[in-house]
Amino acid sequence: MGKDEKAVGVSELRTGWSVTLDDFCQIGEVVYLKATTPLSPPSRAERVLILDFGSQYTQVIARRIREASVFSEIVPHTISAREVMALQPKGIILSGGPASVYSPKAPKMDRKIFHLGIPLLGICYGMQLLVKEFGGEVARGARREYGRGTLQRKRACPLLDQLPARLEIWNSHGDRVTRLPKGFQSVATTENSPYAVVRKGEIYGLQFHPEVSHTPKGQQILGNFLKKICGCRGTWTMGSFLKRAITDVRQQVGNGRVILGLSGGVDSSVAAALLHRAIGNKLRCIFVDNGLLRKGEVESVRRIFGKHRHFNLTVIDARKRFLRRLRGVADPEKKRKIIGREFIHVFNEASKKVGRGAQFLAQGTLYPDVIESVPIAGNPASLIKSHHNVGGLPKRMKLGLVEPLRQLFKDEVRKVGAVLGLPKEMVWRQPFPGPGLAVRCLGAIEEKKLSILREADAIVVEEMKASGWYYRIWQSFAVLLPCRSVGVMGDERTYDNAVAIRAVESKDGMTADWVRLPGDLLGKISNRICNEVKGVNRVVLDVSSKPPATIEWE
Repeated sequence: MGKDEKAVGVSELRTGWSVTLDDFCQIGEVVYLKATTPLSPPSRAERVLILDFGSQYTQVIARRIREASVFSEIVPHTISAREVMALQPKGIILSGGPASVYSPKAPKMDRKIFHLGIPLLGICYGMQLLVKEFGGEVARGARREYGRGTLQRKRACPLLDQLPARLEIWNSHGDRVTRLPKGFQSVATTENSPYAVVRKGEIYGLQFHPEVSHTPKGQQILGNFLKKICGCRGTWTMGSFLKRAITDVRQQVGNGRVILGLSGGVDSSVAAALLHRAIGNKLRCIFVDNGLLRKGEVESVRRIFGKHRHFNLTVIDARKRFLRRLRGVADPEKKRKIIGREFIHVFNEASKKVGRGAQFLAQGTLYPDVIESVPIAGNPASLIKSHHNVGGLPKRMKLGLVEPLRQLFKDEVRKVGAVLGLPKEMVWRQPFPGPGLAVRCLGAIEEKKLSILREADAIVVEEMKASGWYYRIWQSFAVLLPCRSVGVMGDERTYDNAVAIRAVESKDGMTADWVRLPGDLLGKISNRICNEVKGVNRVVLDVSSKPPATIEWE
């Protein structure tokens, strides 16, 4: 990305941190770190390596490669040429990053990687790094380039094959290449960059970001690199992954038993379905009802996993226990910590009974969790994990760890869930915070307030689904505000609670924009809540984006 690239600030993340209970011990102060191991790619899979230099877009690059049906893996920029050769990649991509290549602390890489004969694509900082390596010059631009720009192609190039001569692209850099190394060609320019696309043989550089959605033809550019330059055929599918994952689980578990904390969220649900497909009744699932769940949550889990799929499922009713711990607590961080600690206690107690004789604990760890557990200088993800680490094992449990989804991004997990036959309501459900309704019920937690919020939220979900909007956006929910207002209902004065409606669109939860829902839909939701939920006389709409606000209210 180059110097001056804007990175996501940790301050926004601290206040907006939301987690799931798919990884049962990752909340608040109670965090158990575990070592992560390199991914084991599917047999005969085509692999592209992405060297991470701290870009906020590195994960986006990996996801775009996966979308082209090619297996991608993010590795530290410190990886050695020998390690790269051992992985046998079809191509290598150098990510962007916030540093300048001339900074004393700029991340470097093993120079031998440039000379392995493997097709290589440098993006922004990655391009500047390779230019400097081959003897070119990088300097501060006359002006910085942020946002939309126009790419003008000067000559033919496989990377831009079948694309128009003029392209809309997205920039985010302050430095730029001022002189090309010997043997390099300028392929395309932008308004401020005479060397926006450069090439030498099978080594390419892009000063802009093809991975972001703001570069409309970016996926085609990456596809050209994969198919026309690296020779990838696109063999990475969720069907092939599932087949391999089932084999790996069976080999790892053998005749052992596995316990899983089933939250009802997408990750733990898909992990449970995959494990059950692999090992059947050797899987024991524990579902903790903490009293902070949505309406019908327990019944839904029992129906999907117990009645229809015949899972070995144990439901722990811990509602009174959690609510007792939360009594009088209004501070949102204290709520999170209490819920996290109590969950671990309840799960541990249950596992001693239900999981007696178990040798393994399963988690719904995803690839972003694995990536973010490895600090990269300048990478905002490394800051996130200072208070939201990959869930691990309490040392006293002495269980092996099974993570069948650790190779996958969220969208891939949903696809696996569909292949496994999980219902749409489970696979494509919107994210739900680990602390549950506790972070949507502002102020001290009371059963009466939770009941009001639960009913209001159920109406939001019902109407969003009925209108077709539920599966189109990232998240939509109700929030119970810590205030009362005057209203008129049935010619009588009321002094009741206010409910806020929150609807946002996002790609990964890091940033979000509020959704412009149709007025008639909002009116219907408001009318139903005021008429059907006792204790509510006012509904308001949250029209703030993230940043400056967060998605959740606490």
